[in-house]
Amino acid sequence: MNGISYDVRIWAIEIYRGTKVTTYTVRWKVGPRRWRRSFRIVAQADSFRAELMAAARRGEAFAIETGLPTSWRRDNLAVSWYDFTCSYVDMKWKPASAKYRRAIAQALAAALPAMVKPSAGKPSDFDIRRAVLGWGYNTRLRAKAPADVQAVFTWLSRNTRPVSDLGRSADARALLETAVTRLDGTRVAATSARRHRAVLFNALQYAVELRLLDTNPVKGLRWTAPRASQAIDPRRVINPGQARALLAAVDAQQPSGPRLVAFFGVMYYCGLRAEEAIMLRTADLRLPADGGWGEMHVTTTAPDAGTRWTDTGKDRDRRGLKHRGEGEIRTVPIPPPQVRLFRLHLDQYGTSPDGHMFLGVKGAPLATVTYRRAWDRARKAAFDVTEYTSPLARRPYDLRHACLSTWLNGGVAPAQVAEWAGHSVEVLLRTYVRCLDGQHDIAKRRIMETLDDPARDDEELCAVPPDGDKR
Repeated sequence: MNGISYDVRIWAIEIYRGTKVTTYTVRWKVGPRRWRRSFRIVAQADSFRAELMAAARRGEAFAIETGLPTSWRRDNLAVSWYDFTCSYVDMKWKPASAKYRRAIAQALAAALPAMVKPSAGKPSDFDIRRAVLGWGYNTRLRAKAPADVQAVFTWLSRNTRPVSDLGRSADARALLETAVTRLDGTRVAATSARRHRAVLFNALQYAVELRLLDTNPVKGLRWTAPRASQAIDPRRVINPGQARALLAAVDAQQPSGPRLVAFFGVMYYCGLRAEEAIMLRTADLRLPADGGWGEMHVTTTAPDAGTRWTDTGKDRDRRGLKHRGEGEIRTVPIPPPQVRLFRLHLDQYGTSPDGHMFLGVKGAPLATVTYRRAWDRARKAAFDVTEYTSPLARRPYDLRHACLSTWLNGGVAPAQVAEWAGHSVEVLLRTYVRCLDGQHDIAKRRIMETLDDPARDDEELCAVPPDGDKR
C-alpha cells in the first residue's frame, strides 16, 4: 500500500493502566490505514502526537506505508537514544532472566554518556546513572519512578542524540569505548567489557530491525576484546581436611550456622551451585538407609538477582537449569559424608511445607547475605590470618571448584564430571586446567618412559623402510 495521503486524523492519547506498567498510546489514521505507537512516559506520547498534529496542520503529505509525514526521512526522525534503549529493554524484558535484565541495564547505563547532548539543565552523571539503573532501564518499575526521576527521563528523552548518529563510525566507536569505561575514566573488568559490547551489539541489531539504522555499526569496528582468564585460581581450592574444618566452623556459627552445614556440604561434596542447592527438596533426594552412596535430581535453580529485576519482586528468580533446556534435570551422586549431613539436617530442621530443605532461622527463604556472613565467620574461625586474607575458599562458590577439582584429580573421566556438574567438557577442562595436581609430572614421566624404552627404539628401527623402498 504505497503512496501518500493528506487525509490524516489524530485521536487523543489512550491511557492503559496495567497491574505492572502504564502505557500511553497515540492513535492516528493516514488515508485508509490506522496506526498506533505506545510509550511508557506521557511526555514522550505528548511530544510525538504534537509533532504529528503540527505536520498535519501545515498540510504536509503523509506516507501511507509508514504513517508518518514524508518530510520525516529516517535520518531526520530523531528517535532519541534514550527512547530507543527503553524500547529495547522492554523488548528483551519478558524472556530475559533477572540477572540478564540487570546486565542489560548496566551496559546501557555505562554507554549512555556518549549519547547525551551538552544541553542546559543537564542532571549530574550520578543522578542520570541512578535514574536509569534504578527505574529507566527497568520495564517493571519505570512508570513507578518518583517525580524527580521522571524529570530526568524527560530530559534524557529530549537531550540524547538520535540513533541515526551512530551511522558514523566515529560516533559508534565513541559509544563502544564509553560502554567499557567507568565514570572515573578507568576500564571495566575484562568480563564486563565483553558483556557490555555484546549488549550494545544486540541493541543495535534491534535498531536495524526497526529500520533506524541500515547496518549494525559495531559489527564493522576493529575492537580487540580484553583477555579474561577463565581458569580457576588454584589458590582458591581447598583440600579435604580444610573442607572438613570449614564445615565444623560453620556448625559453630550461631544462630544460622548449624542449618547451613548440609547446604555448604552439598556444594563441596556434590558440586552444586548455591542457587541450585537452595531449591533442593526432599523429593529430589534418594538417601540409602545403609549410609552408602545416594543420588539427587537437580531440577530448578533460583539465582539471586535482587528484588528490582524479578517479575515477582522477590530476590530470587526461579528458572530451569543453567545451560539446559526447559524441563531437563541433572542427576548427581551423593557421597556417604553428604548423605549423613542430609539425614542429620532433616532430623533436626525438617523442611518447608512444600518440601524445600534450606530455610532461614525464622522459616523464610534462605537469604544470600545470611550464608555469606556465616561463611566469612567460619573462614575466620578455621583459618589463620594468612589463610583468611588469601583467596583460599573466599567465596562459598569455591566449594564447587574444590569438588570438581577433587573429582578430576581422583581420575573421574572429564565427560562424567561435566555431566554431574552441568558443564560442557570443553568448559570444564578450560576452567579447571590449573587445578589438576600432578598432571605435569605424569606427562613428564610418560615422555621419559618413551625416551628410555630400548624396545621401542628397536620397533622404530624395524619400521624404517630399506633404501630404495618407495613405500
